[in-house]
Amino acid sequence: MFDNLKNQIESKNFSDGFIKVTDNPVSTLTSEQKVILNRKGNVLFNEGNIEGARRIYTTTGYSDGLIRVGDKYMEKNQSLKALKQYVLAHNKAKAEPIYEKIASVLSNIIRETD
Repeated sequence: MFDNLKNQIESKNFSDGFIKVTDNPVSTLTSEQKVILNRKGNVLFNEGNIEGARRIYTTTGYSDGLIRVGDKYMEKNQSLKALKQYVLAHNKAKAEPIYEKIASVLSNIIRETD
């Protein structure tokens, strides 16, 4: 059941549903611009402005930053927000436990309704 749910989630492009992600950082940014923005994102992150950092990391496609933002969301028990960051960062190791949790919750709901 878990693999089927995970495959369905990964294969869908939910236009108005579960998790909206973009796999394409802004392509017009130069390497130098990305470095400058990522440094600004790191400053914001270290100051506790996680949302500001997240916006920058999403724009630049900075996977390490996205993972750190996802980890912050996990600390706050915001699993779906964390999952979005891990998916954007292509970090399957961090996303898998969240998929398992979702599958477990759905499985329990289905059992209760039977």
